[in-house]
Amino acid sequence: MADTIFIGLSLASILLLIALGLTITYGAMGVINMAHGELVMIGAYTAVLAGIYLNLNMILAIPLAFVVAAALGLLIERLVIRHLYGRILDTLLATWGIAILLQQAIRLEFGLTFFDIHLEGLGPGLQNLSIPPFLNSPFDIGNFTVQPYRTFIILVTLVLTALTWFLLYRTSIGIQVRAIMRNPAMAAACGINVKRVSAMTFAYGSGLAGVAGVMMAGFKTVAPDMGAALVVDGFLVVVVGGVGSLFGTIFAAGFLGETNGFIATYTNDIFARAVVFGLVILIIMWKPRGLFSFKDR
Repeated sequence: MADTIFIGLSLASILLLIALGLTITYGAMGVINMAHGELVMIGAYTAVLAGIYLNLNMILAIPLAFVVAAALGLLIERLVIRHLYGRILDTLLATWGIAILLQQAIRLEFGLTFFDIHLEGLGPGLQNLSIPPFLNSPFDIGNFTVQPYRTFIILVTLVLTALTWFLLYRTSIGIQVRAIMRNPAMAAACGINVKRVSAMTFAYGSGLAGVAGVMMAGFKTVAPDMGAALVVDGFLVVVVGGVGSLFGTIFAAGFLGETNGFIATYTNDIFARAVVFGLVILIIMWKPRGLFSFKDR
């Protein structure tokens, strides 16, 4: 039972990293970012390329993946999303198109395959990310088997969640983000630079997705389409927890991750996902705005 709970926690941690970025960008900006999964994929490929060309191990690649994904997210916000605020369906379609472009860019190695130039670590093939040896050797404490890599994922997630909480609730920029979440027009009237804060928020959420990609790369092979399903899981967490609610996101990630891990252990992954989707449907029928949504005034 303890092993099952531990596996569920590691899965919930990755879900939380993905959903944290979605909940602050959707909550603050009203943007449905369908390219968020591709930013996870970019983080994974950054770690792979950092190992090949910079000889960096997975741990050292984490901050690099954050910076690369955040920079790409900032570019997307500046070039596309900034012109679509208040048009939620347009942002959905636009970011879906960006997701397809990012996938194909990796498959075509940024278009260089047309010139017969190939970059090691990219392309349509599958890639693997090596885990440092000290994170790859389970050991026993009593009757409980500790898996260092899963423990590492949980610790990284706790640190980034605490950092996100600190930024949102203990800094001036966090006050501005929360003001925009509640009423962007009023926030702008009070002198908050909504565009600048939104850009920074989007970049930070994208960076978290990049870190989640590095964590995922330790579990599964890295491929251009690896992020497509993850964005769905991330939005499930956001919807269940409540848009813009940090506590709701944490709770929903833990609940859905543990449920999926527990059921998958005793049945299979497909049945576990079916149960999770069924639970999400029941929850949104009962609480359409999520379990911990903001109260209207």
